[in-house]
Amino acid sequence: MKVFKFGGASVKDAIAVQNVATILKLYPNQNIIVVISAMGKITNALERLTNSYFYSSSDERTEKGNAATLLSEIKKYHFDIIEQLFPDKDHPIYDEINNSFVELDWAIEDEPAHNYDFEYDQIVSIGELVSTKIVNAYLNEVGIQSKWVDARDLIQTDNTYREGKVNWELTNELVEKNLTPDFSKREGVIVVTQGFIGGTSENYSTTLGREGSDYTAAIIAYTTNAESVTIWKDVPGVLNADPKWFDETKKLEQLSYQDAIELAYYGATVIHPKTIKPLQNKKIPLFVKSFLHPATTGTIINEAQSQLPIPCFIFKINQVLLSISPKDFSFIVEENFSDIFKLFAEEQVKINMMQNSAISFSVCIDKDPKKLPDLIKILQKEYRVLYNDDLELITIRYYDQSTIDRVTKDKKILLEVKSRYTVQLVVKNN
Repeated sequence: MKVFKFGGASVKDAIAVQNVATILKLYPNQNIIVVISAMGKITNALERLTNSYFYSSSDERTEKGNAATLLSEIKKYHFDIIEQLFPDKDHPIYDEINNSFVELDWAIEDEPAHNYDFEYDQIVSIGELVSTKIVNAYLNEVGIQSKWVDARDLIQTDNTYREGKVNWELTNELVEKNLTPDFSKREGVIVVTQGFIGGTSENYSTTLGREGSDYTAAIIAYTTNAESVTIWKDVPGVLNADPKWFDETKKLEQLSYQDAIELAYYGATVIHPKTIKPLQNKKIPLFVKSFLHPATTGTIINEAQSQLPIPCFIFKINQVLLSISPKDFSFIVEENFSDIFKLFAEEQVKINMMQNSAISFSVCIDKDPKKLPDLIKILQKEYRVLYNDDLELITIRYYDQSTIDRVTKDKKILLEVKSRYTVQLVVKNN
């Protein structure tokens, strides 16, 4: 059994959906679980819809119609794709997708009944549900027999909305019950399910963290003992730098699990940070391949240990550097660290880099306008907090001084942390 993951770019329009079918035809008579993200940039659009719904009163929503307008645009985007894939307007997919949006339409008419994270997950998860229904219907339309399965019936999480933590024991049981039997009957079974989402014991939707569809593929591969996972991207494989930042990038033919974990942890966007560990635990290889050129080799990530032959660069912009110190200028000790980490966890703020001295603890984090002000306000109750914003965080795996000099030209280094193989630099423009 193989697991394929197709991201938003690979199902962004009718031609892209047709290409998914073309790729699957390259693997006849093979059992494949297909994990699919929301189409194109629909997750971003649904986030804007959530913000409009949650942060506006019912009167404002009625007067301005922001949420309703956004939903109308989202619906039109999907139905434009459906009309190109299914010229017959009597095809059942029209009613099926319309019913999905009717439920969302009803939901945004009422005042929010829960906190933002809960409402976010119930709304944003619609993107994956709708995209997979469209793709599954199209596959069957062109003779690729496939079955749609709700990922919320497979992946059980706790109630940490927007960052659902997987209950692995129960997820194993659900996969054994709701997915495995499909593959015991015959060869050539294709199942289509959603990335990014899971379900709680109360039957609410959760999401696994932004860009979490890769993680879904890893969870399913782990629980089904899949022979491999393939992530289909719009790049030829894992590159040593983001093409947005570097004119000349090189494809990495092979990565160890360790290097892949390090690169993902530090912010490489080609793979979700949580993806690798479940695969490593069962030695399941991960392929990153181009959906534009599916016959090419791509990159393989496996247990083979080999140092990368070239440096890898990761850039994160819109960074904030916080310097936290006791108000009485005493030493910062383990007790302080415990308190600070607890506050970061409670506010769900991730630390991208950290360094401590005798009297201060410095952290680099994303500039999140919803979380940052509250975090600073809470920290200031017990600590003195200084910060710089509009910074960049540069991470280099397998660095040397020439690579550091290259990326810091015309920049001021505010903080630098080095290990044997990795250097992280917080910089600002001169």
